[in-house]
Amino acid sequence: MSRNTALAAMLTLPLVVAACGTPQERCISQNTSEYRTVSRLLAEVEGNLARGYAWEERQVVRDYLTQCRSYRYDWDGRAIYGYEPCWRDYVDIERYRVPIDPAAEQRKRDNLAARQAVLAERAASAVQACRAAFPEEQG
Repeated sequence: MSRNTALAAMLTLPLVVAACGTPQERCISQNTSEYRTVSRLLAEVEGNLARGYAWEERQVVRDYLTQCRSYRYDWDGRAIYGYEPCWRDYVDIERYRVPIDPAAEQRKRDNLAARQAVLAERAASAVQACRAAFPEEQG
């Protein structure tokens, strides 16, 4: 898959996912996305503080030995197909520890917790509005 095809697939995936679900679920999902993002970030910061370090990821190119299709010609000029060992590259994701500044992480946690409290009220009212606008049958 080419890079442009992969990028196009990644950009259209949220549209496909957004088309799934009931109208009520889509409404709730759209109106609570910021709250969910802040909650995820808060959980990450609290995990960093509990561990004493953060996790980062980087891409590393590695290679592995595999079998590649090859051909050669015999004395009569006919191609003979076969396999021979060859090296191939692949991209691996590597996680590593990163030191944190505990004071900065605590300030970040406090700011995210305050933002989450504000967004929680908005999210709760949005959920109620979505349920009122798109009632679902209980079955």
